[in-house]
Amino acid sequence: MGLRVLLPPIGLPNVRKFFVMKIFFLTWLLWLAFGSTPVYALGCEEFVCNDSADLGCFQNKRSCLEAKLNETKDQRITLTNTISIINGKVEIQEVFIQQTEAEISQLEAQIGDLSQRIGGLNLSLDRLTTLLIERIQVEYKQSRVNKHLFFLTTNSANTFFSQLKYLKEAHLQTALAMQRAEAQRLAFDQQKSSKEEKQQQIEKVRERLEREQNVLAKQRNEQQFLLKETKNNEAVYQAELAKTLAELSAIQSIIAGKGSETEIGTVNAGDTIASIIIGASVCSTGSHLHFEVVKDKQNRDPAAYLQSISPLWNNEPDSPFGFGGSWDWPLFDAARITQGYGMTYYARVRRAYGGSPHTGIDMVSTSGDARVRAVQPGKLYRGSISCGGGNLRYVRVEQSDGLNTYYLHINY
Repeated sequence: MGLRVLLPPIGLPNVRKFFVMKIFFLTWLLWLAFGSTPVYALGCEEFVCNDSADLGCFQNKRSCLEAKLNETKDQRITLTNTISIINGKVEIQEVFIQQTEAEISQLEAQIGDLSQRIGGLNLSLDRLTTLLIERIQVEYKQSRVNKHLFFLTTNSANTFFSQLKYLKEAHLQTALAMQRAEAQRLAFDQQKSSKEEKQQQIEKVRERLEREQNVLAKQRNEQQFLLKETKNNEAVYQAELAKTLAELSAIQSIIAGKGSETEIGTVNAGDTIASIIIGASVCSTGSHLHFEVVKDKQNRDPAAYLQSISPLWNNEPDSPFGFGGSWDWPLFDAARITQGYGMTYYARVRRAYGGSPHTGIDMVSTSGDARVRAVQPGKLYRGSISCGGGNLRYVRVEQSDGLNTYYLHINY
């Protein structure tokens, strides 16, 4: 007999309350299990490309992942979907590499097959060549016999005509052997040419594979850097995002001529025009000079104008870059670069500027010298613009060549 547990009678209102609490509790458990865990994968699990020969499967999976990635990019910028995007890029690159490796396997198999064919054709061509040489030697000997003398030495007319028919047949077989040998030689040359083309093709694909593996290594490095840097803290990420987006908006307004500016006068290259703010400031998380070059209200890469030096690099996970100009630097000593121009890690991976590029070069002094100098002569303006609840100060030098240089996060 089973154990029976006697419970006190429960009224109808209490029963309803009990079931409502039970449903609420189960919902809470489901939220803990699934809702609070960010989903970083893009999907496309329906494409399982086990057959390395099925290049179409890899291509379809890449197309699916790229479509999912574009959908994620269109969503509101959060740490969760930012991580999803870099994870998606890594996954796409992995599929790309698998596809390339499959291409190499196919080409290797085709080259192996061509090698076997060439070996067989070469052997067949050798045999035909030997046969052809033998037939030519026989015909040569037969051609030395005088037909009239041959007729006189035969025992009968039947024997003569039989021998004559044999000679004609020998001529025909020799001609056929020559045709077969020529066809075999053409096939050999064609297969050999195809093999050489495949070998050149596979070398190019192997070079592409190496480039793709380097891209994947970089993406994985950026992936780990992002996870380490953000520590899955959405609040901190959103606070920093708000600052960088506000800074970008302010810079765009400054370039559009919406900043409040005062003309100071003419300056020469090397003149001190400002000093870097020490510590965090409006729309900035720390001490640095943001240096921009603009022409016709369009940003230019400052690295193309600054003279080549050997700065210190503090822009990881980005790589160092070169300088190709003649201008002096806006700092009085060797610079330490914290971010370059364009689609940097912060612009590309963290999406700190809403998908837009970084519009200048960020740098600090290696010795702590906060002075900022003009890189070229021109007319100096001091300006400010509202940014993040405060005023972002900057100076601008209008040059005679149509270029304007901007120096942000400074004191006058």
